[in-house]
Amino acid sequence: MMDLKRDFANRDELIAYLRDEFAEAAAVDDHVSETRGGRAAAEAQLAKLGKGKDYEASRNYVHGPVSRLSAYIRHGVLSLAEVRDAAVAKERLSEDAEKFVNELAWRDYWQRVYAEIGDGIWDDREPYKTGWDRERYADQLPDDITAGDTGLPCIDAFVRALYETGYLHHHVRMWLAAYVVHWRRVKWQAGARWFLSHLIDGDPASNNLSWQWVASTFSAKPYVFNRENLEKYTEGEYCKECPLYGRCDFEGSYERQQRRLFPNADPSVFGGEDRRSFGRGRGRGRR
Repeated sequence: MMDLKRDFANRDELIAYLRDEFAEAAAVDDHVSETRGGRAAAEAQLAKLGKGKDYEASRNYVHGPVSRLSAYIRHGVLSLAEVRDAAVAKERLSEDAEKFVNELAWRDYWQRVYAEIGDGIWDDREPYKTGWDRERYADQLPDDITAGDTGLPCIDAFVRALYETGYLHHHVRMWLAAYVVHWRRVKWQAGARWFLSHLIDGDPASNNLSWQWVASTFSAKPYVFNRENLEKYTEGEYCKECPLYGRCDFEGSYERQQRRLFPNADPSVFGGEDRRSFGRGRGRGRR
């Protein structure tokens, strides 16, 4: 077992030391997140937790009031129980915290599945419901995706954010995952490995089973989105000046997207929309 140095004059010295000791990991991604580790930082972030009704109303907006507690939960600095108790304590009526607590419950659920199946989280839990056989999906991510050079301004911006911050809003995680699996037809496992290489709150259970939920191998149907959905929840941040506006890959209704992406799928697969957070564990990552 490696005996790591523990005392440093400043954060820069710590970062330089870790880059040197873990050169292989640094070669994959040497960006440094602004998120500070440790119990004091976690408690300070927990103290900023807002009202449950505000969270419920705006959580799907990319700049909405998410808690940013996922990294602390992921690494055991905060427990789900103390985050739940803090959320409930802020409310006059405990039910006002219901949506936030429900998201924490998803993380707990993914962990329980992980405890039951172990490395089975890397296996398709069910067949794809997309009308495409598993063999029709690529094993590796295309270079243009990992380079953030797809030509789609929103997707490329999301990839840059993944690398530069180690964090993505849950809606962005869903959009990226759907793009990888359904628009580019890549196996979800490739995307799951990619996320785990860069997310500071990347949890194998929450991450993998969320990717499977998007792919439809752990859900009743594949998750897709369209430009209208993305434009609404980013408040037009990427669409306003986009040169592809009106003709991008995401144009059209959900029905149009489903027909185009899944021409061989059983039509009964597609019913009402079930929107979940992504990656952290319905607590899934970064809340």
